[in-house]
Amino acid sequence: MVSLDFTGKVALVTGVGDNLSFAWYIGKALQAAGATVVLAVQPRRLDIVEGFLTGTKPDDVEARALPGGGEFKPAKLVRMDGAYDTMADVKLDEMSDANRRHYSKYTEDYSISGAIAAVGQQFGGIDILIHSMAFSSEITKPLIETSRKGYHEAMGISAYSLVSMVRAAAPFMANRPGGASVVGLTYVAGERVVPHYGGGMGTCKAALQMDAKQLSWFVGDKNIRVNLISAGPYASRAARAINKDFDKLIQHAADHSPLRRPIEPEEVANTTLYLCSPLASAVTGQIVYVDCGYNVMGT
Repeated sequence: MVSLDFTGKVALVTGVGDNLSFAWYIGKALQAAGATVVLAVQPRRLDIVEGFLTGTKPDDVEARALPGGGEFKPAKLVRMDGAYDTMADVKLDEMSDANRRHYSKYTEDYSISGAIAAVGQQFGGIDILIHSMAFSSEITKPLIETSRKGYHEAMGISAYSLVSMVRAAAPFMANRPGGASVVGLTYVAGERVVPHYGGGMGTCKAALQMDAKQLSWFVGDKNIRVNLISAGPYASRAARAINKDFDKLIQHAADHSPLRRPIEPEEVANTTLYLCSPLASAVTGQIVYVDCGYNVMGT
């Protein structure tokens, strides 16, 4: 049996919003394999994530349990807002009153480039970058009712942020021992019509998939690999917020998948470990489906 040892590797996991997300499970798996894990969190959610990491409720303690034993303890949490490439992009006067009150309190650089530079400099480089960032303020609206402003916002945070992150991280990931790996998360809505996945998010995933393929070329000469995981439907808090009948979608996928069951978040985390390991040293520019085979079906 081949064991995966990430000792000495630095992993930056972005987009962690709670303890049920794929990003949370990926972070746990990476730490369990020996990596030093840093979480990049949307600025207004950092206190929430800290609460999950320190909470004493049984559910919180259980959610921190690592596969194989131990407790999830990231080496650092940093604020990162996927809407801003640099702090020059931040316009406090254009924010809502609620956001302005929060963002005006932050003293650190919470832009993509600033947050990544802070991590890269503190830890002496980055070996693994996880892109798990997606947002649409109009997610509950079907595409045909999505505004131009909402569409552009969703595209910038959900798709372009991968370009921005890879650009900022490349100097810290270039020619690392054994190579470096970028893994992002996509969804079948980037290839097929999923009516409830609104706010332009289906188009965002399509763009993300093409961008990942192009990025694999632009950083391949630095021995950085870029891949995506297309995960099957999973009942995260975010998914349930999009569609109150999300359980029905999960059941439909389970009934029509070759494996006749829903996915587990640990399966997405395990595939991430593979893509970040030497076992995948020649795998780049790919979309790996972790959906119990649902993507091959015609219904």
